[in-house]
Amino acid sequence: MKLKKLSALLLAGAMCLSIAACSGGTSSTPAPAETGTTETTPAENAASDLNVAVFYYNYSDVYISSVRNNMDTMLGEMGITPDNYDGAGNQSQQTDQINTAIANGANLLIVNIVETSSPDAAQNAVDAAKAAGIPIIFFNREVDSAVVNSYENCAFVGTDAPEAGHMQGKMIGDYLVANFDAVDLNGDGKISYVMFKGQEGNAEAEYRTQYAVEDADAILTEAGKEPLSYYGGDDVATKYLVDQNGTWSSAAAVAYMDTILAEYSEANGNMIELVIANNDDMAMGAISSLQTAGYNLGDGACVTIPVFGVDAIDSAKQAIDEGKMTGTVMQDAAGMASTITALVGNIQNGGALMDGIDEAAGYVVDGDVAKIRVPYGLYTAE
Repeated sequence: MKLKKLSALLLAGAMCLSIAACSGGTSSTPAPAETGTTETTPAENAASDLNVAVFYYNYSDVYISSVRNNMDTMLGEMGITPDNYDGAGNQSQQTDQINTAIANGANLLIVNIVETSSPDAAQNAVDAAKAAGIPIIFFNREVDSAVVNSYENCAFVGTDAPEAGHMQGKMIGDYLVANFDAVDLNGDGKISYVMFKGQEGNAEAEYRTQYAVEDADAILTEAGKEPLSYYGGDDVATKYLVDQNGTWSSAAAVAYMDTILAEYSEANGNMIELVIANNDDMAMGAISSLQTAGYNLGDGACVTIPVFGVDAIDSAKQAIDEGKMTGTVMQDAAGMASTITALVGNIQNGGALMDGIDEAAGYVVDGDVAKIRVPYGLYTAE
């Protein structure tokens, strides 16, 4: 049986987050008076008064769907039924949704912003919340610190964007040093790779693209091996492929890999020997294409091209367990939702947004801005 490796940091962080979320999201409830009438508790009053609107950048994103499912459940346990909105990757649409929700009485906004290449969209959302006098929580997609600091009732819940790139780079480098000859299919002493970036201008995509390769190269060089070689040539300016729709989709990876595999093969001596994807959905698309070409079938008989991703979605974990994928960096959807709902619980109980959200409670918070970082972990097979 294959063993899953979760970092101790993730486990400890998740435990602390769960404890903090419970303590921040509930309130004591007095026993009903024994008069034959039903009394409404303070918690029920708070829940009925809280009109939460949640704006997702795109429902089709598999990881975001996992966050949404977790958050719906956790908010439901707090007596809150959120109004969820699908931005469908369109910032204008999401901005309209935010303004409409405020006009319809929303008094707490949770926003997974669509546009990340500039701070304007996030700032507009903050300005709208500030004008309405209601709190706003951004999550997952990085928001500029100046935007968060522009309003005392604003916070961000996400990850430390460079951390995933560093963790993926180390995971790749360590794997290649241990399995170099098996991965080097044409025996040229170099590993030919393809990188699926996901989206231009997105902080997570930028850092993952940079550090996954840089850190792997550092480990390879220290071991006396050649650095990674981009399949399209080491002299090309852009050593990655972008989902032009900005949705980090498996379909984009399939299309790219199908085109690549039409020209690259073991027979030609130029086979892609490594796939690095900025998220698991693109990793799964690459695997689908490889399987069509006869690779990564998990049967022990065919060649398996190492494929690494980020998110640890269920399908990726299953592929790793079955020997079809090599590893992924776990982005904790439940931990993300738990941290967001801890902030919601503060508002529900009449407190300030960041009450109790500190190191003592097990949270990782930036020193000069209300940004909470949910730690990553690793998921691999032995």
